[in-house]
Amino acid sequence: MNGAETLVGTLLKGNVDVCFTNPGTSEMHFVAALDDYKNMRSILCLFEGCATGAADGYFRMKRTPASTL
Repeated sequence: MNGAETLVGTLLKGNVDVCFTNPGTSEMHFVAALDDYKNMRSILCLFEGCATGAADGYFRMKRTPASTL
């Protein structure tokens, strides 16, 4: 288990099961960990501002938190 897997596991334990992502090359371990955990839904965004806006909108609609990358 590496740090990325630990982070995804912690998010899931905190009832965060969605991650809006705009990954670069330095986040590949985290992206791989998102794929390994089937309970975590990863949504690709084309711009960082879209990812944060989507996470905010997700919370406002569902009242459950989302993460961003």
